[in-house]
Amino acid sequence: MFIQFGIKDFIDILLVAIILYETYRLLRRSGAKNLFWGILIFIAAWFLVCFIFKLELTGALFDRIISVGAIAIIVIFQNEIRNLFYRLGARFSSFRLMQNRQQEDDTMIQQVILACRHLADKKTGALIVLAGNQNVKEYTDTGEEIEAMVSAPLLENIFFKNTPLHDGAVIITDNRIKAAACILPVSKQDLPLQFGLRHRAALGISERENNTLAIVVSEETGHIAIAQNSHIKEVNNEELVQLLYQHFSTNATN
Repeated sequence: MFIQFGIKDFIDILLVAIILYETYRLLRRSGAKNLFWGILIFIAAWFLVCFIFKLELTGALFDRIISVGAIAIIVIFQNEIRNLFYRLGARFSSFRLMQNRQQEDDTMIQQVILACRHLADKKTGALIVLAGNQNVKEYTDTGEEIEAMVSAPLLENIFFKNTPLHDGAVIITDNRIKAAACILPVSKQDLPLQFGLRHRAALGISERENNTLAIVVSEETGHIAIAQNSHIKEVNNEELVQLLYQHFSTNATN
């Protein structure tokens, strides 16, 4: 007679192994490692008596001990059990926070891309700095505080010609527009003639702050350029999307 072993049996064994391993880790930290092995030996003996040898009287005695022992273990190890459930809840909460953060990043990136495309089509000059979660207070203090959610219409209104905030840079950190009309350090590198003051400022912030990414929309040509890690280059729409997602993906793993 052959023993049938399917995927359900594999999952069953895997779950039991995980439960036993986590229980062992929990009891080892509390200094009760020997108690774990004692409980495991008792459970193995109970399984042999009840299911292999089928000794009814001894099995009934083991069943009584198991039922009472389970309650005793809960009482004795109530702090450890509480810590276990707390850790499980903390892991779930951190997973939810990561998901929410990813959704916020995606929304912000899409809004920035949309704004850049509209500004480029209208040949409206713009300088947008994505600073992640690093401290850029020395730069935001030079401009006007905004503290608003990132949206394409808001970015387009800020850089609309002849408005009070259109000169200078918009700085985005923690997925929010922190400030506009900010003054950035200007790079002294030799740049091609098509690059103007905005490009030098974008390159300057990338030289000072390694984890920033600056986007420039040229007022003369409507071309989009990216400054990152002390380098600047013009990009098309596909490259803009790729570089933005790559930037946030790299910073998320750091």
